Amino acid sequence: MSTTTETITDTARAFFEACEKGKGWAECSSYCQPEASFAAQAEPLADVRTVKDYTEWMKGLLVILPDGGYVVKSFATDHERNNVCAFGVFTGTHTGPGGPVPPTGKSASADYVYAMEFEGGKISHITKIWNAGLTMKELGWTG
Repeated sequence: MSTTTETITDTARAFFEACEKGKGWAECSSYCQPEASFAAQAEPLADVRTVKDYTEWMKGLLVILPDGGYVVKSFATDHERNNVCAFGVFTGTHTGPGGPVPPTGKSASADYVYAMEFEGGKISHITKIWNAGLTMKELGWTG
């Protein structure tokens, strides 16, 4: 790789794939700073403050939504600001154990964006942009 930008794009892509496939911190940690922070204005993630905890949350989500998967709609690197944004659509059906209610058999399709900030070639912070309320309603978790 010839530039730092290529490196952060590749790192972001590898992290995104591992995280969205529910690999957890064990696989995602190599792409991140050890204390990488996390933020989201979404109720299910209100107490999640680290990327480590978020990757474990995603791992657990794929137990609840065992058919969960994603499609990447856009992946872009901002060279000037040293960050990468990934826009995807996550789909899944609540058939697995866990969650706020017993399995509903209902499906959801959720648009979301990760804004990944980098320091030293590794992710230092992620902001997730997601309409959690709509997703929870589609899954039958809220009224």
